[in-house]
Amino acid sequence: MAGSFERVRVLIVEDNPHMSAILRTILQGFGVRTIHECRDAETAWQNLETLSPDILIVDLFLEEMDGLELSRLVRNDDRSPNKYLPIVMVTAHTERSRVLQAINAGVNEYLAKPVRPIDLFERIVSLIERPRRFVRAPDYFGPDRRRRQDSAYTGPWRRSTDEQHDDLEEDLDVA
Repeated sequence: MAGSFERVRVLIVEDNPHMSAILRTILQGFGVRTIHECRDAETAWQNLETLSPDILIVDLFLEEMDGLELSRLVRNDDRSPNKYLPIVMVTAHTERSRVLQAINAGVNEYLAKPVRPIDLFERIVSLIERPRRFVRAPDYFGPDRRRRQDSAYTGPWRRSTDEQHDDLEEDLDVA
């Protein structure tokens, strides 16, 4: 990756101080100089505007408010200072249902514990160099959940909820 992470500001929301220290050490190894830590999602939410992070790294399970709820607040709450804030969820819970919950909450990247530095590095590089566009649907706002763009797709609609889907179908004489 060209450039450095010196000017990237990261907020870690992790209730386990040892895991938080590991993440901090890894980030410092990448050259990140501004790292803030919160032990709970409520404190992170209250300080999000003041801290103004470029990336949010959050654990799935936290006391009171979990990482999913914090992610939903960042994406959907009117008080959110940055609805487009890149979110990396770090958790030991990698069941498909948990990953889908995170994706549906608007998380950009999902990373399994124990965290390998190369995996975190690749996620951060991806967030910076290949950001996914954001989409708004009736029950979702966040990064496009589809990672692969099908260049062979020729249809007029990308999803079933696109506006005027039925009207356009009749106009195009599509069966």
